[in-house]
Amino acid sequence: MTYELIPLLPLVSFLILGLFGRWIKDQAHLVAVPAVVVSWFLSLLVFFDVANGLSASFPLYTWVTSGSLDIHIGFSIDRLTAVMLLLITTVSSLVHIYTIGYMDKDSGYARFFSYIALFTFSMLMLVMADNLLQLFIFWEAVGLCSYLLIGHWYDRPAACSAATKAFLVNRVGDFGFMLGLLLVWYSFGSLDYEEIFARAHESAGNTINVLGPFGGTWDLSVLTLICLLLFTGAMGKSAQVPLHVWLPDAMEGPTPISALIHAATMVTAGVFVVARLAPIYNLSPTAMTVVALIGGLTMVVGATIAMTQTDIKRVVAYSTVSQLGYMVMACGLGAYTAGMYHLLTHGAFKALLFLSCGSVIIALHHEQDMRRMGGLKDKLPITYWTFVVGSLALAGFPLTSGFFSKDALLVAAWSAGPLGQFLTVLGLLTALMTAFYSFRLVFVTFWGPSHVDPRHTDHIHEPSHTMTIPLIVLGILSIATGYLGIPEFLGPMFETGTASATHGGAAAIVIMVLATSTGLIGIAGAYYAYVLNPALPDQFTRKCHTLYQGSLNKWYVDEAYDRAIVRPTFSTASELWKRVDVAVIDGAVNGTARAIAWGGWVLRLTQSGQTQHYALGMALGIVLILTVFLMF
Repeated sequence: MTYELIPLLPLVSFLILGLFGRWIKDQAHLVAVPAVVVSWFLSLLVFFDVANGLSASFPLYTWVTSGSLDIHIGFSIDRLTAVMLLLITTVSSLVHIYTIGYMDKDSGYARFFSYIALFTFSMLMLVMADNLLQLFIFWEAVGLCSYLLIGHWYDRPAACSAATKAFLVNRVGDFGFMLGLLLVWYSFGSLDYEEIFARAHESAGNTINVLGPFGGTWDLSVLTLICLLLFTGAMGKSAQVPLHVWLPDAMEGPTPISALIHAATMVTAGVFVVARLAPIYNLSPTAMTVVALIGGLTMVVGATIAMTQTDIKRVVAYSTVSQLGYMVMACGLGAYTAGMYHLLTHGAFKALLFLSCGSVIIALHHEQDMRRMGGLKDKLPITYWTFVVGSLALAGFPLTSGFFSKDALLVAAWSAGPLGQFLTVLGLLTALMTAFYSFRLVFVTFWGPSHVDPRHTDHIHEPSHTMTIPLIVLGILSIATGYLGIPEFLGPMFETGTASATHGGAAAIVIMVLATSTGLIGIAGAYYAYVLNPALPDQFTRKCHTLYQGSLNKWYVDEAYDRAIVRPTFSTASELWKRVDVAVIDGAVNGTARAIAWGGWVLRLTQSGQTQHYALGMALGIVLILTVFLMF
């Protein structure tokens, strides 16, 4: 019963708040917080059980059984599940507590807690699934929750637009995911993990003609096509180029959601799927190469954009895009253990950074522009120091969790061959940029002269304990998670991968030194540019105007989508509306009405009220009837 209670408690919380939220109102946290905290405690017990050798997979509820078709809800409890359960419930519990202070007096307080509870339930069911169909159902459920939570402040046009954008971009990836599910069913006759993995080797040599319907010939491995289609869905959820454009806009939602969904849990679902399906991906070198290259590209693109952003949450958001690229790249190189290790540590320090951003935003009366901050480190000491800890972990500073996971990831990538070595070089370059923009964020926000609106200067103070305590806990976790032995815990699951999480030898030492050095150089560069020589960034902006504008405008990807997809879609829809909806459909309906009206007008002429006219009509009718009768 322990397993069932982990997702069941948040579901019960959602149902209670959904049905009775209008009466519970500002006491909603009394329902939501205990439920998720108990789920965390049960997840901790499961983690220890799995560490002691427990592994289980069992059906919970059968929905449809017809021939070989078996649609059921089931749980798969293994090392990967245990790690994800602990991550989700830990971050969700802290975000629930943080929300008490952040969303205080919000008109949708109970509604917000109910949506968080629904998201937590959906995410837990996703990672506990023992089959692809269940995973996909709750994959869609977390997408729905993301839409609802991003648009929580629905009276703001920007929030509604961001929610719609997130929903639509994810639908693009999910369409590929659905095609992948259909191909899995067609190839294996099952969607259960165990059956798919057991039969994957049998399909290793099977091919499919991708261009068959169009008269061409392009034979592609069935497993490769399955992997690529499923990865399309992962690209949407985990914000990989070119489906990354929704994540930064999602910062329009309340900050707790940025921490829960868009830093630590939902966006990691794509990485989780690739790791969960590792036995299939390992059989397709082509798919692995594609995954690694897209991850590497995303890693670099996210970092270059984060360098110039001025919205405090968008800097952290693009950092998330970049770090997700690291994880996906690692999985594509077969370093699943390293990728999942970085996923866990990233969940702690990125949630910390987002929640610290929320503390700053609340203190400055919802100001998010870094250029209107500065000089806050003495007024917000807890927020400042926790922010520094999160930034150090993100930069891979020695002895923080980010140092251990990023080092393990880069060393594993280097051992994966020429492609891995090329991507390792990109990873080191990205580490340099990451350290720079992380401490650009620290120095511009907390150091230097104050640029805060004078009306708010005298009112700046630390938020309530419900907000600062989660910051302190996450600050501790941002260091402690590096020492939990996660690579050793996860290692046995992925021993068939092409790279492992830990390697010895001179190469590992050299990469560790290089990664540490690039991080320190990035921090020193940010200190020089934004503390010692504040005029330097403006000088660079003027000298490298084109490069700066490209980064500031996110390399114009949104503009390209607007011209290539959005505008043509609106134009086509407008023409279809005019020529089909108005001219044909409305024309047919209105034409029918006009024909009936005209017929009524004609018939009305026969109703003159004069007897001789009626007699004439009767006579003509009799003549017509007799004529027809005599002729036929």
